Parts: sequence; structure tokens; C-alpha cells
Amino acid sequence: MYLTNTRPDIKFFVQQLSQFLAKPTISHYNAAIRILRYIKGAPSFGLFFSSSTTSVHLKAFCDCDRGTCSDSRQSVSGFSVYVGNSLISWKSKKQGTISKSSCEAEYRAMATVTCEIQWLTYLLQDFKFPFEKPSLLYCDNDSARYIATNPVFHERTKHIEIDCHVVREKLKKGVIHLLPISTT
Repeated sequence: MYLTNTRPDIKFFVQQLSQFLAKPTISHYNAAIRILRYIKGAPSFGLFFSSSTTSVHLKAFCDCDRGTCSDSRQSVSGFSVYVGNSLISWKSKKQGTISKSSCEAEYRAMATVTCEIQWLTYLLQDFKFPFEKPSLLYCDNDSARYIATNPVFHERTKHIEIDCHVVREKLKKGVIHLLPISTT
């Protein structure tokens, strides 16, 4: 469990395995051994905190895998937040509700990371840490970005809960700036 604090690359797999601690099977044991072999084979993977950065931006990346959980059909969303090139916050978690579309699942992931960005913004300001504003939020779903940037109420998006519209509010206030994830 300690390694998951310094090795975000194994966090999700350890979390998945932890769900079966009450009644583990041979396949769970084999998965645990595989994780340990991975750790042994890649000892230098971990967090890196750069001491030299020219411009410091708060950058976040979010993604969602719709309906991943085969038992509950809940989506798993995740994000990572960087100050400059240093990873400072990350999370991977099942969403609380079942999404009707991949766009809705991605939008919920954006709402989660937007709240994290807001909290980190307050924290960095309290520490008097200089960083450029607005924070950059990268999302790979065009439809979710469109819903966030378009304030017009759509019939297709009325089922998305009000708390998810925090993304629109923070965009409007200039706390975040939405960008697509480019492959180039």
C-alpha cells in the first residue's frame, strides 16, 4: 500500500486487487505476484519533482472509461494534475452513478478534476507559490468539451446533475481553460 503513494502507475491495479481481500482466489494471487514483478523490473519509475521550470502552469488531464466495471456498469474516471512537469495529484475512481453516454461520463470526470484544480489553486495561492493562470485542463472528448463551453441548455444534457456544471462556472470565471489532447 505504501508504494501506491509514490508509484501512481500501480495505484489502479492495487485498488482493483484490494476489492477481493475478503475472499482472494488463485487468480488474485497471480495478479499480486505480477504487480510485484513489475515493481521489481521497473524500480526507477515513480514521482519526479523538477527543480527547474521556466513557466509554471497548473495542468490537468482527465479521462474516463465508460461502463468499465462489469458488475455495476459504472464508469471509471481518472485524472492527473501537474505543476510544471511535476505530478502533484492523481485519482482513479468509479463514478457514483451510471452514465447514459460516454460524453456524460467524461463530463463527470471533468467536473471532478475541476474541483481538484480549484482546491489546488487555493492551496498554491495560500503558499504564495507563483503560477500562471488560468489552469489548463485537457480532455479527449469533443462532446464533453462542447457541453462545458456552450452555456445553452440542451435537451440532451438536462439529465446531467447540476453539480457537474461546475466546469462551466470555472470556465466562465477563468479558473480553467479547456484544451483537447492532441496526438502530435
